[in-house]
This record gives sequence, structure tokens and C-alpha cells, in this order.
Amino acid sequence: MSWARNICAAGVLTVTSVALSSVAVLAGVVVSSSGPSAGSFPVGRQIGSNEPVTLRDGDSITVLDNGGTRVFRGAGTFVLSSQSGANRNRAFASLTTQRSATRARTGAVRGVTDTGEVSNPNLWYVDVARSGTSCQVDPANIRLWRADRQAESTYAVSREDQGEPSYSVTFPAGEMLAGWDAANPPVEGASYTIGTGNGAVQVKFVFLEEVPEGAEAMAQSLIANGCMVQLEQMAQALTVQ
Repeated sequence: MSWARNICAAGVLTVTSVALSSVAVLAGVVVSSSGPSAGSFPVGRQIGSNEPVTLRDGDSITVLDNGGTRVFRGAGTFVLSSQSGANRNRAFASLTTQRSATRARTGAVRGVTDTGEVSNPNLWYVDVARSGTSCQVDPANIRLWRADRQAESTYAVSREDQGEPSYSVTFPAGEMLAGWDAANPPVEGASYTIGTGNGAVQVKFVFLEEVPEGAEAMAQSLIANGCMVQLEQMAQALTVQ
């Protein structure tokens, strides 16, 4: 009857493998944390769907799970599977759609939050008001985004190791998007100054070989490459009410 025992053992291994893979698939990703327990929940940590999360007074963690982000605040113990919210796959698809290099009009790019503030509606738009590393896919299709579209504005763009501004980018009045100079595509790893004076920001680019599928995979990729502005943007856009 050794063959029966072997079949039984194989079946147990298969079931165990499926169970383990399911746990991995269902794991949430911490995208921000603060408070006394922040060290126990660093950005990027995975939390299983049935794993208890115990927080203390003053704790706050944001977890990306099932395509949406939720904020848990202490004190208390929480379990992702009992806090399930609506799947935000459609919102994620809209956020990560790569737009055409042809300039989009204001109505197609405006995002308004519940507070009335204008938010960056696409993960691949580079916010000219935020410094940081920007993960991108296509260096020939970099789009700059601004929140205030009222008047025409021009931003000087210079590569840090080249000194003087190499060119300028102009946003026409009424528009939030402007294209990066196609003749000077950004170089990976180089630091660029956008704007002048106190309003200037520093942006460094990382180019992804492929776009991760799913919000959780995208979050892990952004974290691994240090693209924290986009991680914050995604977490806010995918918040489950």
C-alpha cells in the first residue's frame, strides 16, 4: 500500500502548496506607518489576510490590499480579511494607464479630492511641485503635471551635473500637462532641477522594464526603487471608503 501513502503525501503537499500560495497572494502591503509601532510595520512589509495586526495608541498604518488602501489606527487588533473593502482594480487601471504623448486637455487630466483639492490623476505624470525619485516606463513620453492651471507658467529644467538650465517647459493657461523636451529625454539616475528659486524641485528617474500587474506588485516595485511620491499618490487614489 506504499503507493497509496505516496499519493496521499503528494496530495497533502499539493494542498499545502496551494494554501501557501494563497496566503502570498492575499498578503497586503504596508505603504505608510507612523506611531509607536511604526518600526514593527515598515513600508513594504507584507501582512497576511488572517494575520492579526495589533496597534497601540497613536499608531496609524496604511495597508494596500485587494487593490485598495485602508488606514488602521490604534489601539486595537485588526485582521485584513475581516476589514475587506471594495476592489479598486478599475481605479488602479485608470491611475496607471499610459497616456499618449499628445497633450491632453484639462478636462481629461483633472483629479479632485473630497476636500476639493486637485490631485495628480496619473501615476506617470511628474508633479512639478514634488521632489523625489520618479519611476517611469517610457523616457520618450514624460509628462509634467501642475495643480494650478490658471495662468501660463514656464519651468526651467536643468540636469544637476550640467549646471545651467538646458531648456524650459511651458504650461499654457488652462492646462495641467506639458511634455518633457523630446530632444532631451531624461537619463536614468541623473538628478534634474525643475523650476527656479525656492519653488524648484529635484527629480531623479528610474525606468521600469515592465509595468507591474496589480496594485500590490506596483507598490512593491515603487518601494524597491525609492519612488515614494508615487507610492503616496497611489495610496491616496486607491483609498477604500
